[in-house]
Amino acid sequence: MRDRVVRAIVFFDLPNVYLKDRKNYIMFRKYLLNEGFLMMQESVYSKIILNTEQAKLLIERIRKKAPKKGIIQVLTITEKQYSKIEFISGEVNTKIINNEDRLVIL
Repeated sequence: MRDRVVRAIVFFDLPNVYLKDRKNYIMFRKYLLNEGFLMMQESVYSKIILNTEQAKLLIERIRKKAPKKGIIQVLTITEKQYSKIEFISGEVNTKIINNEDRLVIL
């Protein structure tokens, strides 16, 4: 099977009540942004990845940075599957170029 560009989507629900939990939440969110994830909506972030091998490595890095409390889930799908998202309410943020056109293959 041909390796193709995929998208990792991270869903998380982290506790936010105590100061330490809030700090963990902020650190995890900053980690995702530094990894190149874009916020789709609150606590849902996505990132384009070159192939499934890179996705596996990314998931391992996320696993190492994940706080002990809360729920973090990662879904990996193809760009073709991702392109079928339907906006029922709200609108697409057109200020962010969020497609394969930004992808640079070295």
